[in-house]
Amino acid sequence: MDYGKLYWFAPLGSILALLFAYYLYTRVTKEDEGTERMREIAEAVREGATAYLKRQYYVVTIFFIVAFFILLLLALKGLQPIFVPFAFITGGFFSGLSGFIGMSVATRASARTANAARRSLNSALRVAFSAGGVMGLVVVGLALLDMSIWFQVLKWYYGTVKHLTGNELLNNITFTMLSFGMGASSQALFARVGGGIFTKAADVGADIVGKIEAGIPEDDPRNPAVIADNVGDNVGDVAGMGADLYESYADSIIATMSLAAAAMLGMRGVVLPMVLAGVGVIASIIGTFFVHTREDATQSALLAALRKGVWGASAIFLIASFIAIKYILPPENFKIFYAVIAGLLAGLVIGYSTEYFTSDNYSPTRAISKAGLTGHATFILEGLATGMLSTAIPVVAVVTATLVSFFVSGGYNNVQLGLYGVGLSAVGMLSTLGITLATDAYGPVADNAGGNAEMAGLPPEVRERTDALDSLGNTTAATGKGFAIGSAALTALALIAAYNEDVIRWGRQFGLMDFVKHFKPLLQDPLVMGGIFIGAMMPFLFSALAIKAVGRAAQEIVMEVRRQFREIKGLLEGKAKPDYGRAVYISTKAAQKEMILPSLLAILVPILVGYFMGPNAVMGLLAGALTSGFAVALFMANAGGAWDNAKKYIEKGNYGGKGSEPHKAGVTGDTVGDPLKDTAGPSLNILIKLMSMVSIVFAGFVVKYNLIRYLIK
Repeated sequence: MDYGKLYWFAPLGSILALLFAYYLYTRVTKEDEGTERMREIAEAVREGATAYLKRQYYVVTIFFIVAFFILLLLALKGLQPIFVPFAFITGGFFSGLSGFIGMSVATRASARTANAARRSLNSALRVAFSAGGVMGLVVVGLALLDMSIWFQVLKWYYGTVKHLTGNELLNNITFTMLSFGMGASSQALFARVGGGIFTKAADVGADIVGKIEAGIPEDDPRNPAVIADNVGDNVGDVAGMGADLYESYADSIIATMSLAAAAMLGMRGVVLPMVLAGVGVIASIIGTFFVHTREDATQSALLAALRKGVWGASAIFLIASFIAIKYILPPENFKIFYAVIAGLLAGLVIGYSTEYFTSDNYSPTRAISKAGLTGHATFILEGLATGMLSTAIPVVAVVTATLVSFFVSGGYNNVQLGLYGVGLSAVGMLSTLGITLATDAYGPVADNAGGNAEMAGLPPEVRERTDALDSLGNTTAATGKGFAIGSAALTALALIAAYNEDVIRWGRQFGLMDFVKHFKPLLQDPLVMGGIFIGAMMPFLFSALAIKAVGRAAQEIVMEVRRQFREIKGLLEGKAKPDYGRAVYISTKAAQKEMILPSLLAILVPILVGYFMGPNAVMGLLAGALTSGFAVALFMANAGGAWDNAKKYIEKGNYGGKGSEPHKAGVTGDTVGDPLKDTAGPSLNILIKLMSMVSIVFAGFVVKYNLIRYLIK
């Protein structure tokens, strides 16, 4: 049987995802945007977000043009296939496009969600979730579309034009597609870092002057930074997150396809991840119909409504993947199905763990709120400890999934097959991304809806409903970040294995096997240990640059808001209108400037380490960055989410409510946590995968030109 034809599940899933996303989009836009004031606010946010992305894409385009010609030069020198620079460009383009589409829909949904909340909580949930569904389905749809096109083009070129067959054909196909992942990861890092700096600079600046100094409510229209804050939710938490999870999804599939060739599974092993991705899309679409709740729903009922969708999609996917694996793989390899189960279960465990440590329904977050009774310092300390403690369960879950996947698939008897199983577990974890991302992306829509309701002066019950959705959105957003971080760990492990195979392949091609025989990345090798130390340091250096960037940009926003409060007469009394555009401009300018250094760091360090220290050190670098980055990312995302919801728990009337000393401590904690959970933390999962992708794409260069080769001689 020609198993290559089964790849059609991927483009079929892509088309279904994009068609259903369009259906959800039309359902959202049919809703009324509300009063004239609500429309004005939504339009201001929409214009600011669009202007920011245009400027960001201009900067990123310059980077992609330079990178394209560097990759083209390497291809002309025979250091990589000629298609690599073109695949790199398309990966970045579709990653950026998915974020832009998601952001466009989100900015059109916020006022409509606020207006729907005037009717009922369930109506608001449906609008916000539909907008999030567009984001989720566009991400998986565009990723599968790009992969499907490249797979068919490369299969035709290497098979029909170059007459390659067997593993040689598959190796050329999958290696080129890995560079597609590098493009997606590069775009995602710029989007996450730039969007994160923008949103948190505006958010922190608005909170410090508005809530703490002026004592005015969140999203108060008198605050000059309030529109910038709402713009930031869209460019960071929607556009940035969309690009982020696009590359997570694509990288997990492509890495697993690459390992199939090494495991000698042939075409059937290569197409299996794409088939599973296709059926995962169908499962996600069906799961969206399970999401609804009562009109008088509690926070628990809202969470249960979203869970029904995720659970339903997961159950459907498991049944479909059982059939797919049984049909595609030889009977002796059916145990790989348990690797898919392990990945899916690990994702659910990470989700529940994140929910427990960040939701104000449970004791860890409530303990942080209570700590506010004794001051700002104890509030911060309790949040730090909670964030650190929250890393244990996800790490154990990922380690368990890795070991189960490895040993049920092949173990030490067939290491390559075992690693293929690890890759499939990452695919399983992200299989229902279409709906899990919808539950994540709906949060910023609900947050903006609350801001719209506040600024438009809607009745208090409307803000109560949007706050209920927003509070839940903080938890689901943290859960989404947990999924992304967990899948990044599994995917990065698969990519490290792919790098290992690639170094050997280039050594054979260049006739450098005498050098490559030293490529045994063992812990007693000082080059490996040196790489591990550099890799372990990278997440801290990267996070420091990102957080300091937020701090510098936030200081500019603080000074601007203070200036307007001081110079615009009648502003605090509500008799004058603030200059919202100035705050948007400051955040935009700062984000574009500050995102460059940390983003370039992730790209340049693997090349420099490889050039000066060789491939052994690169293996150590990737291992160190993976282990350190995984834990640090979890800590930052969960600590920030817990601080935010602890503040919201106080605002519900607990421990003195709004304006009390515990509430002021909560605002401080939330302000500290913002750049952790929305800038540095979620960027780290991209960092560890991008470093792996760069290492693979530049493996030929490192093998041939590294300086350590001459020392070994």
